[in-house]
Amino acid sequence: MNVEFINPFLSSLINVLSTMAQTQLKPGKPRIKTDEIACGDVSGLIGMVGPQTRGSFSITFDEELALTIMERMLGERPDTIDEEVTDMVGEITNMVTGGAKNLLGEKGFDFDMATPIVVSGKDHTITHKSQGKKIIMPFSCDAGNANIEVSFDRL
Repeated sequence: MNVEFINPFLSSLINVLSTMAQTQLKPGKPRIKTDEIACGDVSGLIGMVGPQTRGSFSITFDEELALTIMERMLGERPDTIDEEVTDMVGEITNMVTGGAKNLLGEKGFDFDMATPIVVSGKDHTITHKSQGKKIIMPFSCDAGNANIEVSFDRL
């Protein structure tokens, strides 16, 4: 998969969380993911379709990190992942994908975004609808871990 296509998602995630939640993420080492089990407790997944490709993007947060982001964004901290937290994860998924879409548009890639879906729970699964390989990129910070997954049919 083309790194030029993945980097806008990484940059957008770092930008969104530092701006909206004063949370600084440290990127880890990307790898190919071979299963569908999420590496965290709550995930946002969004599909993308364009003339050049189709694919999907997901972001998964540890519960502690999701609750901390909620507290930093809205000033209140829920006890567990609830409907407000899942709504926030959906919004973050939208913002990150929108930011990446803008960056990719500058490089001539265009795509439409679907409405994100959010799934939570221990060992939940993330099913990417594209046939391409799934790249997972881990992030860490003071409040826990996040992982993004990107999968596209062709690039």
